[in-house]
Amino acid sequence: MPEWLLVDGSSMFFRAFYAIPQTMRGPGGVLVNAVRGTLDTLARYLTDRKPRHVAFTTDEDWRPDWRVELIPGYKEHRTAEPIPPALIPQVPIILTALTVVGVDVVGREGYEAEDIVASLAAKVKPPIEIASGDRDLFSQVRGRDIIVLYPQKGGPAEVDEAEVARRYSIPGTAYSDYAILRGDPSDGLPGIPGIGDKTAAQMVKRYGSVEKMLEAGVFRNEEHADYLRRALKVVPPVRDLPIEVPTGRRDAYPEEPEMVEALGKKYGIDSSLERLVTALSKLPALSKK
Repeated sequence: MPEWLLVDGSSMFFRAFYAIPQTMRGPGGVLVNAVRGTLDTLARYLTDRKPRHVAFTTDEDWRPDWRVELIPGYKEHRTAEPIPPALIPQVPIILTALTVVGVDVVGREGYEAEDIVASLAAKVKPPIEIASGDRDLFSQVRGRDIIVLYPQKGGPAEVDEAEVARRYSIPGTAYSDYAILRGDPSDGLPGIPGIGDKTAAQMVKRYGSVEKMLEAGVFRNEEHADYLRRALKVVPPVRDLPIEVPTGRRDAYPEEPEMVEALGKKYGIDSSLERLVTALSKLPALSKK
């Protein structure tokens, strides 16, 4: 069982929004499909994975300026509609529900959830499981000490170093280097012209990292080398943010019973809140120091 479950919250509530019909509404017709889906999904993860601590991370900036300055096309698709209009009013409900139940919500202005996850993973005690549908976090896997629970039909896949190597034919911790070289349209990364999946994997296996390729003078085209230097600052999640590690636990759940009851009645999410409280109440005992 993991010591920590670090949840990429934005990934979770986006998937819940699209997975559950928008006919799911609470009293007064308030749309709550993402609310119920997120609470139920988190409860299921807690029940199945049994972590001793849990933290729910958020995107405080969907497309950070500092990343865009380095790579202008970075996640450009988010400029038109960074979040579906029908999801926008549900996000505060989700975060409030988690807070009053007793789940720590962690974010930082100017950074994405992946940065919060990576920075927490660098600070907390392993084993660590990261619940996320963002492949950028594959770069954080470390043996079985840090793994990603990647959503798929039938339940999340456990992505560790061996699984990254199996999927992409690269060293298990080299996903960021691989993505930088081949490019990633979903993130607005152009990659290097002529380098696809196979060539990127071969280069990463041969040199170990993009940084070592640059040191070896592999890329003589200065435009390509400049892109790689910038991408190295943009693509890997930030691992050294000065954020405080949350407690990740409560002595009893829910933390604010009256607020939980009120939210349940107001939005018709009583059963989802109850499932989450039950799952949290059954978390394993803390490790002795």
